[in-house]
Amino acid sequence: METEAGSTLIIIDSPNQTGLRCSIGMMAYNEGANIAKTLRALLEQRTTTCVIEEILVVVSGCTDNTEAVVREFCAQYPQIKLITQAKREGKASAVNVFLSTVQTDIVVVVGADTIPGLESIQYLVEPFIDPEVGMTGGHPIPLNDPNTFMGFAVHMLWELHHQIALRTPKMGELTAFRRIFKRIPVRSAVDEAAMEPLIVGQGYKLRYVPEAVVSNRGPQTLGDFLKQRRRIYSGHLKLRQRQGYRVSTMSGMHVLLAILRSWQWTWRYLLWTPAVIALEMYGRFLGWADFKLKQQDHAVWERIATTKEL
Repeated sequence: METEAGSTLIIIDSPNQTGLRCSIGMMAYNEGANIAKTLRALLEQRTTTCVIEEILVVVSGCTDNTEAVVREFCAQYPQIKLITQAKREGKASAVNVFLSTVQTDIVVVVGADTIPGLESIQYLVEPFIDPEVGMTGGHPIPLNDPNTFMGFAVHMLWELHHQIALRTPKMGELTAFRRIFKRIPVRSAVDEAAMEPLIVGQGYKLRYVPEAVVSNRGPQTLGDFLKQRRRIYSGHLKLRQRQGYRVSTMSGMHVLLAILRSWQWTWRYLLWTPAVIALEMYGRFLGWADFKLKQQDHAVWERIATTKEL
């Protein structure tokens, strides 16, 4: 199949005996404590209908040992390649560097602080056998303890994300897409969401793949939780304004129905759910204020330390 992205004609190969070829991109800033775990998880992937051609790690303005760790892997595994950005310019900028370097027509973006399941890349890439599919998203599962309040809050939000994505796909944490565009908006604070209109606008479909699980760590303090939620909501508002696209999780009706579908008659749900809803609403208010009143740019966001404990 052929699609036109700007003035560049991209030919998307049909599946053959060697499988769908894909490249993996990982954007990293001061991830020295976690990136080895993520790289090992990628090297251990079990694949049958897809081939991982290369793993490109874009290291941006790191002040820890991230670059040194990646260089050690590069010396052992030729499919891993290091790209260095001298200055940290935000994840969207790093994604654009990756897109300018990658060779395959199907690309995967993995967080350097996440752990994909053993077959997650296989599950994520396999839907591209269908020429109508333009982007797929995995299923994040937090490592936080659900018996604590903050752990409950993180698990609840990702469960709502899962319930909504099953019906109206919303990408996050682990994504794959056809390389039918050269760049994403460089000042975006929500890179996965910014890719969705670039895919949908060219007539392709989004597909959520719940089998493509990826482990991550959510915020473990109230302050970090609000930092993350305000940045994401502010980014979604900016996306709606500049690209005319509204992600499915911004719909109050979608969120309400997801709460009803995931409801459990336990004391934690009865007592903690209203508090989590109030926190989310406050985080959204802060994000609205950042976007509307302060015109604050979250493209280069503050690193949230409690999400880095894999």
